Amino acid sequence: MSSKELLSNKLQNMSESATLAMAQKAREVRAQGHDVIALSLGQPDFDTPDHIIKAAQEAVDAGYTRYTPVPGLLELREAIVTKFKRDNGLEFTPTQISVSNGAKQNIANVCLALLDPGDETIILTPYWVSYFDIVKFAGGTPIAVKGKIDQDFKVTPDQLEAAITDKTKLLIFSSPCNPTGSVYTMDELEALAAVLEKHERITIISDEIYEYINFTGKHASIGTIPSVKDRVVTINGMSKGFAMTGWRLGYMGGPQWLINACNKVQGQFTSGANSFGQKAAAVALTSDLAPTHKMAEAYLNRKKLIQKLLGEIPGIKINNPQGAFYIFPDVSSYFGKSDGTTTIKDSFDFAEYILMNAHVAIVAGAAFGEEDCIRISYATSEDQLTEACRRIKETLSKLS
Repeated sequence: MSSKELLSNKLQNMSESATLAMAQKAREVRAQGHDVIALSLGQPDFDTPDHIIKAAQEAVDAGYTRYTPVPGLLELREAIVTKFKRDNGLEFTPTQISVSNGAKQNIANVCLALLDPGDETIILTPYWVSYFDIVKFAGGTPIAVKGKIDQDFKVTPDQLEAAITDKTKLLIFSSPCNPTGSVYTMDELEALAAVLEKHERITIISDEIYEYINFTGKHASIGTIPSVKDRVVTINGMSKGFAMTGWRLGYMGGPQWLINACNKVQGQFTSGANSFGQKAAAVALTSDLAPTHKMAEAYLNRKKLIQKLLGEIPGIKINNPQGAFYIFPDVSSYFGKSDGTTTIKDSFDFAEYILMNAHVAIVAGAAFGEEDCIRISYATSEDQLTEACRRIKETLSKLS
């Protein structure tokens, strides 16, 4: 019997994370002696602010090294309640908050708590790579509803209405969006809510992990809309806005019955998140946000730079992302082109070609549900972005 036969069908049907796979390929190319510019991972290039690190150190010194309650330390949950009200206009009690080992775990907990075989989950597309496989692993059926580049990658109410069936149980989307950087306005969210309010069985996951990296001046949360607020789970975390990716801390607020269910799931899988990190997160959420705003300003400058540089490359089509730290250009004009040795057939070929020839790591758009595009993270220095775009332009000029 082969080892593959021993693995579960669930595991064999699960895709490898395309972002992590590209990061591994980039490391392999770098190990061969090439200078690889990594624009594949969604990881801030800033260090965690000093006052947050200090808070964690003080927590360790004070003995916060033991197990925590499954939903999170009360101190942190109270801080999250304050943050949700202050920044989002969302009203929760501490018992309606659940803290986990990253926002990804919160999403998985919700899916595991809600989905049975045959239950459909609408995923607004382009989507973050893990949504599809989390839904499938939980037993649900993912249904992609696509927003194209000429729609700023946003889904319309008519598209949403057409996708809903009597099997639809869940909707997942992110704003600001990974991978596109698109941001839904309150007017746009209200239009989607007007569709969803007619379907009381549907729970809504609003992934707002990039909330603080928002160039519109105002973040909108669908959970504030009265007609659907009792069915919205708002997901957030510490990774992006506070440069705390390695701390693995996410949180969510939602209806009490669902938070209770998610705590039950988490209690069997991982229990509570790390203790001293939670103490530091409470400080981060309730102290001066100046370091967070400073990072967002840097991302805005980088966005303007990479838009300009990519706009100078023939055949690349870009929109104007309003948040996160990604740009999602349409590169389909290069499909079918060749340098005489290699022919680009799709976005996976495109990403592979750029890595091997320009030594720049990017991610195929097909991994995010949009075959014509690629995702570029600009969470790196302006010098690196300038050099990466120069290499990409030079490499693509060899295709005809």
